[in-house]
Amino acid sequence: MSNIIFISNVRLSFPALVEPRSSVENGVKKYSADFIITHDNKGFPQFMAEVQAIAAIKWGEHAANVLQMVNADRKLRCFGNGAEKVDKKTFKPYLGYEGNLFISANKEEMPQMIAGESGFVAFR
Repeated sequence: MSNIIFISNVRLSFPALVEPRSSVENGVKKYSADFIITHDNKGFPQFMAEVQAIAAIKWGEHAANVLQMVNADRKLRCFGNGAEKVDKKTFKPYLGYEGNLFISANKEEMPQMIAGESGFVAFR
């Protein structure tokens, strides 16, 4: 999809935007970050609408069923409630996640950085 969704007022977590990290599962190096946002952030509904649109294109009439499965298993999705982002050592949500939402992004190519009013960050 070529649609760009601009989400402002995010907090960056676990950034690997300049140097990629190796994946635990397969060792592939990827650039990545989590974006922590509040529940009232206007960009999150846009993001979710794009998720729905992509699912409709990819799975057609089965999109609702697939999204139901994805929403039920946090390991199948790149977004969710912050309380789901739990430290495996303490079994508590990571600091700053609880009470918020998150979007995780990763890719093998370096992300494009776009200057904004209050700094920069774009993951494209």
